Amino acid sequence: MRLFISFAALFLSVILLQLSSGGVGPLDALSGIQLNFTSTQIGLLGSAHFFGFFIGCWWAPRLMGSIGHSRAFAAFTAMGAIGLVSHTLVTDPYAWAIMRIGTGICISGCYTVIEAWLNAKITNETRGRAMGTYRIVDMGSSLCAQLLIAVLEPAHYISYNLLVLLCCASFLPITLTKASQPETPKAPRLRPMLAWSISPLASAGVVVAALSSASFRMVGPIYGQEVGLGIDQIAYFLAAFVLGGAVAQYPIGWLADKFDRRWVLIWLSAAAMLSCFTTVAVASGGTAIVMLGAGFFGFTTFPIFSVSAAHANDFATTEQRVELSAALMFFFALGAIASPYIASSLIESYGPPALFTFVAVGHGALIIFGITRMRARSPSQDKTAYVYTPRSSFTIGRLLKKQRERK
Repeated sequence: MRLFISFAALFLSVILLQLSSGGVGPLDALSGIQLNFTSTQIGLLGSAHFFGFFIGCWWAPRLMGSIGHSRAFAAFTAMGAIGLVSHTLVTDPYAWAIMRIGTGICISGCYTVIEAWLNAKITNETRGRAMGTYRIVDMGSSLCAQLLIAVLEPAHYISYNLLVLLCCASFLPITLTKASQPETPKAPRLRPMLAWSISPLASAGVVVAALSSASFRMVGPIYGQEVGLGIDQIAYFLAAFVLGGAVAQYPIGWLADKFDRRWVLIWLSAAAMLSCFTTVAVASGGTAIVMLGAGFFGFTTFPIFSVSAAHANDFATTEQRVELSAALMFFFALGAIASPYIASSLIESYGPPALFTFVAVGHGALIIFGITRMRARSPSQDKTAYVYTPRSSFTIGRLLKKQRERK
């Protein structure tokens, strides 16, 4: 309890950030539908968000080194608030895409500050409890953000103003805390090919993980609307995906620590393909069945990023792990930028099931690549611990480094 209180300001900022940033994606999709945006234009909004996310991941450590943690956090929340409130001034999809770049920069920049602050304050003795609390706060608030859509009216200025208020409120705990700001860590070098040289399969895995999660979160509301779900049902549909991913962490982590992680990735992808076909098949089977399908989809796709990261860390040296984390996040960002636009274009051309066909093809390719890689290299004999890895910033590797080394 004492540990939670000491980091309460940071965790409260995480909750408010997640409610704001996690709510804007589905709200934009539903608003775009109401404003007669095309599916491709709605997908562009999701891609723009992740483009901003990538910029923020790269820029945030450098800005933080120049002006400090609190000022950097203030700058990023201001960008996010400007991007959100600007939605009420114009209804052009391409203008909204520019605004979403600002919200993407905000979320990755703010997470970089929070994670750098956490890393500087926790010790090896408190790291496990602090990270466990951080994951619960992050995942729980992400789940609540999806449910928030049920009470936000699409294309309405009050809905966006509420998200603006949450974004601005996230600035208060971290600036009013009496805790002293830590020293600014050195920005990790971004060497994308480090991840590929250490593990091509892990690099491919995080791209497929991005393909699954980014396309579902940003384009899933279009699918839900097309198959007849109401706005409140779409909120539960998205929340079921997040809940399924949260439930999967322990059993999949146990399997990844016990068996060859390449086989775990391959069987997860096979299960993900099954979940794609199941979700499409049960689209007309009633609300409860549709929600179970979304939960199954989250269960099979959500852990792929963490399993891939654990597999890559098995072959990395201690000195490489922080830069490896940044490199894997780079590959995730690439997949996340491309997938919403591609998925929405396919839906526009071939109908709602094309979303899950697109995801299934990606996982099929990962299965083939995984089997190929198993013939090229033997498994690592010195496994690192499986750790749920948030997709938040290039600096997350510093927080996870000691936990991976403990096994």
